[in-house]
Amino acid sequence: MFFQEQQGENDNDERNLKCVTLAALCHDLGHGPYSHLFDRDFIKNRLGMNWKHEKGSITMFEDLLKKNSITMKSINLEDEDKEFIKALIKGDKKYNINKPDKDKRPNYLFDIVNNEKNSIDVDKFDYFARDCYYSGAKRLFDFSRLMRLSRVMNDEIVYYYKECYLVYDLFHTRYSLHKTLYKHCTVRAIDHMICDVLEKADHYYNFKSAINERNPEKYMRLSDYIFHEIEHSEDDKLAKSKEIIKQIRERKFYKFVDECLIKLKNKENTNGDNIAEIKENTKKDNMAEIKIKEDIMDGIIDCGATLNGANLKREDVIIDWLSFDYGKKDENPVKYVKFYNKNDKEPKKIKKNDVSYLLPIVYKEEIVRIYLRTKGNEKEVVSIDFFFNHK
Repeated sequence: MFFQEQQGENDNDERNLKCVTLAALCHDLGHGPYSHLFDRDFIKNRLGMNWKHEKGSITMFEDLLKKNSITMKSINLEDEDKEFIKALIKGDKKYNINKPDKDKRPNYLFDIVNNEKNSIDVDKFDYFARDCYYSGAKRLFDFSRLMRLSRVMNDEIVYYYKECYLVYDLFHTRYSLHKTLYKHCTVRAIDHMICDVLEKADHYYNFKSAINERNPEKYMRLSDYIFHEIEHSEDDKLAKSKEIIKQIRERKFYKFVDECLIKLKNKENTNGDNIAEIKENTKKDNMAEIKIKEDIMDGIIDCGATLNGANLKREDVIIDWLSFDYGKKDENPVKYVKFYNKNDKEPKKIKKNDVSYLLPIVYKEEIVRIYLRTKGNEKEVVSIDFFFNHK
């Protein structure tokens, strides 16, 4: 293990290494069809459920052990390691609470697979490399260098102070991938079509039960293959879903109409430690988003009514409110990262202005996009620019 070489080995190193490795391998087992589209856009936004794929990963991990009659002892681990692995999958440091000191695990281990503190983890390194390779996107972020120049101090992972700009580059790479790849306007049109496919097939598959019942057998069948299963089904209950799939195959995507960048307040200098203030601001932001969406929808329907032959209905319109950030919403994630100097005994944070004056002052942007659920190549496109003038 990389950190073993720096700190010297102890009796639990091999055991902890095995637990972290298993957590890394199982962290994404719970992804449903089309990865985050399923748990973010479909499960959360369409079905209204507060569910993340890590919950599915834990269910699948438990089922994997049960089906294969694997005990912790059989893989040279202890029974309590099972709960530790599940905590690593979630990035949940609460595992250590109320445990005697001899049973506590090093806190830095919880930041390797799923880092809730500053989001620098191997999961991110993995999908950066994978998605850049398969999409042909040219990204220069060097995660191997960042790993080589990291170490553990005071039970947390810290980075060499001269690599602070590289850390900023990591978060900018995440932003760029979301902006140009994951949330590209055409990709999002297809995302919405796939969500409609799943929503219209929900009465057939009952997705909520597959999740709520924690039924691994049922949930395991929810893979990307469901798309092909629906497409070739003879069941009339799936006819509407099949029709949308046919549109996708024929590249008759939902029509992207327009988009507008929403102006946000600069929260760089706000007190990020005031939890009550953050919650109140988040609540206000959510209410403002709902109100703006309602205003946009009303304006589009009113405008559509004046167009010859448009005959727009509310269900024809998709208002896609998208956030792009550095991984910590509107906060600078680097303020949660510490750095070391070879001459210092304690790690420290580095002020942004000590790195570069060209770094961002805002770490989140929001874009509102409008799509129409078209069934072909309709010529009617509603211009909505004027709806955004006051935003």
